[in-house]
Amino acid sequence: MKPESVAHTESVHAVASRLHGELRRQIGLGLRQIRRFCEKNGKFDPSLMDRHQQLCYELALTAAELSAAGAMLRYAGEWPDDELVQGIALSFAAETYHGLIERLGIRASEMGLGAGSLTALEQRADVRDYLDTNLSAERWEALGRTICEQQRLRLPSSLPEEIEIVRDSFQRFADEVVEPQAERIHREDLDIPESLIEAAAELGCFGTSIPESFGGLQPDDRPDSLAMIVVTEELSRGSLGAAGSLITRPEIAARALLAGGTKKQRNHWLPLLASGEKLCAISITEPDTGSDVAAVSLAARKVEGGWLLNGGKTWCTFAGRSELLVVLARTSRDASLGHRGLSLFLVEKPVYAGHEFRHEQEGGGSLTGKAIATLGYRGMHSFDLFFEDYFVPEENLVGRKAGEGKGFYYTMAGFTGGRIQTAARATGVMQAAFEQALRYAGERRVFGHALADFQLSRVKLARMLAWLTASRQFSYEVARQLDAGGGQMEANLVKLFSCRAAEWLTRESMQLHGGLGYAEESMVSRLFVDARVLSIFEGAEETLALKVIARQLVEEA
Repeated sequence: MKPESVAHTESVHAVASRLHGELRRQIGLGLRQIRRFCEKNGKFDPSLMDRHQQLCYELALTAAELSAAGAMLRYAGEWPDDELVQGIALSFAAETYHGLIERLGIRASEMGLGAGSLTALEQRADVRDYLDTNLSAERWEALGRTICEQQRLRLPSSLPEEIEIVRDSFQRFADEVVEPQAERIHREDLDIPESLIEAAAELGCFGTSIPESFGGLQPDDRPDSLAMIVVTEELSRGSLGAAGSLITRPEIAARALLAGGTKKQRNHWLPLLASGEKLCAISITEPDTGSDVAAVSLAARKVEGGWLLNGGKTWCTFAGRSELLVVLARTSRDASLGHRGLSLFLVEKPVYAGHEFRHEQEGGGSLTGKAIATLGYRGMHSFDLFFEDYFVPEENLVGRKAGEGKGFYYTMAGFTGGRIQTAARATGVMQAAFEQALRYAGERRVFGHALADFQLSRVKLARMLAWLTASRQFSYEVARQLDAGGGQMEANLVKLFSCRAAEWLTRESMQLHGGLGYAEESMVSRLFVDARVLSIFEGAEETLALKVIARQLVEEA
């Protein structure tokens, strides 16, 4: 890049950074306005936030998108000489900022932002020049042309060499083992083949979040979320349902055990989970509670030597194949305790293939399961479960006596990792969809030209790579923050952003394929329906935005 070009790029980055800071300030004003709405006798009362759900929802989305734009600008700063990186990052940020100004402007009076302040911001000369240049069809088309000519499937990662080696291994595994089986598993709604599970176990994928001292891949002296993320990305690129979620459940279980398990429980279960000798499922959701974890009502009654579980669960993914269910149950009959009356259990059961099972214990207890028919995310199967006097020994209560009433907190410890991992799953699905779109655009000819020769196709491809890269780089940032002891809020934000991005990107990939994209024989049709689940599981979008993100942001405003 020429010196004058470098100087110009630096000045553009400065404008983008100032705009970013001003939008963050405006969001802060909106959050403080909601806080004022939710004060009672001078104190913040979160129960009043439900009167302002639309404002809270939009501010949560705005915070997530603004954070993604910030991650992209910082990423671009690592690659000053890569013109495609610079163009993609600056145009993504410009489109994001323009959209946020419009969203905030619509609600400006409700959020107390001051009439005309956002309009004046957008009309400032330096901001207008930055937005006009980087939002133009000409700019997006030029980026798309470069992508097509260079066949750029992804932008550089900035990851350490040892993490890239891990990615390469799992990329080959996804290409050679997962993808060749993915379509049949999806179309016929089959179980994940044992050969695939065994091959994944040999690579160590079940131990990505478990310390080395327990047989996993995590260093004992520090967390390493980046390796977990790149493994998840590549497995999800091969198939979300057949591979991408294989390591999510042991990751959640491991974090819960590390947060609250006894030494004996950790020593027993973590090596079994890390090796893949025992597979697990997470059973939290109930038919009448959805994402409201604190409202769980499955009853656990104390008996001699253990507990009896009674009640129903739903959306327990991989429950049939798994030998271990991590189950959240209510151990206190005092309803006023709310989430403080919940405990976490390690429930053992035999392996069952197919879509239904029934396990009867010698003492008379039973557990039945029936798979829920779904649009996508097939292979693992999500089950409705019913426990009837199902006995769980005392030693399988996480934390034993000290763990009673702490199940909610252990579950939340697991979910933080689950949310960033879901963002990585979204990135993997987007990567697969983008690769299919770029390939097809080069091969498909219409009106005498390749699809990739048309402006609209190039613009679509450039925007797809921009959103894909934003999801990836945002998740990498959050991983580093989590490993440094922070990043709890950011894990929620990246989950919210990436899952919404995956829905849009897979839709665009399908659209580029035309009628073929709607046919079951095309991979993009599977990617499209798989992407739809991402905004629902691991914290439904609305619950995540309102009850987690907005609540914390408003409380801290």
